[in-house]
Amino acid sequence: MTMPPIRLRSVTVERWPVAGAFTISRGAKTHVDVVLCTLSDGTHEGRGEGTPIYYHGETAEDCAAAIRAVADRPGAFDREALRSLMPPGAARNALDCALWDMEAKRGGQPAWALAGLPEPLPLPTAFTISLDAPEAMAQAAQAARARGFTLLKCKLTGEGDRARVAAVRTGAPDAQLIVDANESWAGLDVAAEAAALGALGVTLIEQPLPAGRDTALADIRSAAVPFCADESCQSLADLDRLAGYQAINIKLDKAGGLTEALAMAKVARARGMKLMIGCMLATSLGIAPALLLGQLAEWVDLDGALLLARDRPGAAGADSGMVKAGNLWGLCSPAT
Repeated sequence: MTMPPIRLRSVTVERWPVAGAFTISRGAKTHVDVVLCTLSDGTHEGRGEGTPIYYHGETAEDCAAAIRAVADRPGAFDREALRSLMPPGAARNALDCALWDMEAKRGGQPAWALAGLPEPLPLPTAFTISLDAPEAMAQAAQAARARGFTLLKCKLTGEGDRARVAAVRTGAPDAQLIVDANESWAGLDVAAEAAALGALGVTLIEQPLPAGRDTALADIRSAAVPFCADESCQSLADLDRLAGYQAINIKLDKAGGLTEALAMAKVARARGMKLMIGCMLATSLGIAPALLLGQLAEWVDLDGALLLARDRPGAAGADSGMVKAGNLWGLCSPAT
């Protein structure tokens, strides 16, 4: 039986408010703009969401325009062909995930099964402690731990980081801690910083140096605290340049969709690298595809929707620090 052709039904830009402010070394955010891509074959609809990578200069409007521009090209609605038609980024992520959603609905098979992944169970997610004064970060850590989060991710800035992490440790003495330097340690003794944070119980250091300066990490190889590539690991093409890292952070918005992210995970694991599955600020529609891949990861950092003031209707959200698939995408069922 021939399936009806897929067409682009709509591309819209949505603004979602952040709960309070989300602050990292590059600045604070009070809202996030996402692009929502909806496909149709006349009977089924597939939806995908992308959050622009702001440090690449992406905007939601540019992403929407890119999706509209590619929609009439041959192969635009074929996931593998799409990888050569569009560069990695949020626009391709939204379209790729919409295609996964469409395929699941047309075939009556959940996306996790189509991808050859296990059924998505609820997973403990990191909760981000935004950059702030040490005492404020300690209070935020205490509040997050009270909500059931056992893994906390501290945003750092390259100045006063040890005091911030020590404060977070005081606020949540039994939590697992990971830190994200957001490329801010260029002027520091990375080995000394890693040792000091390891003594405070930090178990992972994300992106200590600016992307492109990664070779300096190859001589450090901190055994106590592994390094995880984030900005340095955008897509599959970057994996050959990451000799100094023991883990990679895969974000669908960076990679350009679940299709690319699956390829990255396969290669990284074959090379003995550990996986973190992360996200940008996003609604639960954007988080759901990443949670599928999170079933393979050592660390899951999928709190993007939990940092918003509100979420899409029907979103599963999180309970006691566990993020759930929900039923917004890919015929995934609300997990219990």
